[in-house]
Amino acid sequence: QVRLLESGGGLVQAGGSLRLSCAASGRTDRSYTMGWFRQAPGKEREFVAAITWNLYWRTTYGDSVKGRFSISRDNGKNTVYLQMNSLKPEDTAVYYCAADRTTIVTITSMSWEYWGQGTQVTVSS
Repeated sequence: QVRLLESGGGLVQAGGSLRLSCAASGRTDRSYTMGWFRQAPGKEREFVAAITWNLYWRTTYGDSVKGRFSISRDNGKNTVYLQMNSLKPEDTAVYYCAADRTTIVTITSMSWEYWGQGTQVTVSS
C-alpha cells in the first residue's frame, strides 16, 4: 500500500514561486511513476508533471506548465517535489500527488493508482 502526503501549498502573488512536496510511505521505487495533477473549481483534473525511470529519470510536463514547473524526486527521502516558478492566477488549484506502478506515463488521471489528499495553491493577481 502506498500513501502520499502533500505539503507546501499556500497563497502567493503572481510571478512568485512555491515548492510542493509529496512524502510517500510504502514502496515507491523505480518501478513507480510519480506525478502531480491539479484541479480547479468546476474543471477536470489536469495532468501537471510526472517523473519515471526508463534507463534514466525522465520527466513529462503538461503544456500549460512547461518551462515554469519542474518535478524531481529524492529516492533516499521517498519524496517527490514540484518546483513552481512564474506562477499565474490560472495556476490556482488543488494540487494532487499521484503514484502508479508503471514506467509508462499517462496524463489520464483515472489510470493512476494512488493519490494524496491534495494541497491548495492560490495565486493572486
